[in-house]
Amino acid sequence: MGDQNVSKRNRIWASTMDGHNSRSGAEIRTAHHDSQATIGLVAGRRTGNELPLTDGATIAVGAGNRAVGEPQDAFRTCFERDRDRILHSTAFRRLAGKTQVFVFPEDHQRSRLTHALEVAQVARAIATQLGLNVALTEAIALGHDCGHGPGGHASEDALSPYVDGGFDHAQWGADVTLASLNLCSQTLDGIRNHSWSRPAPVTPEGEVVSWADRIAYVCHDFEDAAHTGIVTVADLPPRVVAHCGNSHRDQLGTFINGVVAAAQSTGIIGMNSDAAAALAAFRVFNYEEIYLRPASLTQARRVIDLLQALVDHFSNNPEALPADALGDAAGEQANTTAVVHAAVRYVSGMTDRFACRTGVRVLGWDSDRLPVGLDLA
Repeated sequence: MGDQNVSKRNRIWASTMDGHNSRSGAEIRTAHHDSQATIGLVAGRRTGNELPLTDGATIAVGAGNRAVGEPQDAFRTCFERDRDRILHSTAFRRLAGKTQVFVFPEDHQRSRLTHALEVAQVARAIATQLGLNVALTEAIALGHDCGHGPGGHASEDALSPYVDGGFDHAQWGADVTLASLNLCSQTLDGIRNHSWSRPAPVTPEGEVVSWADRIAYVCHDFEDAAHTGIVTVADLPPRVVAHCGNSHRDQLGTFINGVVAAAQSTGIIGMNSDAAAALAAFRVFNYEEIYLRPASLTQARRVIDLLQALVDHFSNNPEALPADALGDAAGEQANTTAVVHAAVRYVSGMTDRFACRTGVRVLGWDSDRLPVGLDLA
């Protein structure tokens, strides 16, 4: 990871490959260095409608703990309302036009939206079997990537210089992108802390989403890359194939069952060491053969150049920002903190195509400077 082409963010991301030893002394790996959530032991198969919830599960109370108080809904729990708000939000819809791995994905490749849906399915499968709050789990899963900018994780490298402490899609999603939805504190916490490099979520449901996110993207990023011919099943490390097979279905099932089995036997939201090692080896393979291949680094550089040029343009010309994007920065001088924040908020919300078309329309860029794959005709 000493390659000069590997960003600081990528090095931090790489450092989370293996997870962490459980503090309990059990042979269980946890997602976060400070993971502490535990639940009561659950045996046998459960359905999503079973009550009571497991000891330690998050209970929906009243209208929920929100920044702005609201009356209780007559038909939905507070976390069901959160899930529905995220599903109907503009930020969630825009994920359909944002990169998962491949910029401008083709018909059979994942977008950031389909990734979120797959994370929600994996998380629901785990939460159901563990007797956790499924609605909260789904809300966190559906919202976990709403803070992503266009062009995938390269947008974090692009936008970090403009944000105090750097641009982290998890924090940005909870604290900026979804702030207007007035979500419950537990939902926002799970979104803010789903990344393994972040502090542990305060709920077991948030911990489940941390695992579901990694399980989903490790398995489906490989499937997408194999579909494009970048890698093949024969390239997978023997350790991965031996533990979880070579089909997407078997891989998902193995890792989902790994989290369920660990929690059922120990009460810890994690994986036993063998399963976690296989997942880590799978992720290392993807990291080296997919995410950091030369074509990916070239795309990332183009994304960074474009997004930074857009932020600079709108910071220097706040009158060019739409009124709703300018918000509280209306009337501010160019390049003030408020204007720069508004520019970052506007650019980070763009889809891949809108960002590229804005580069052509506003900056006058030729298409050969843009990430590859956009039909500008």
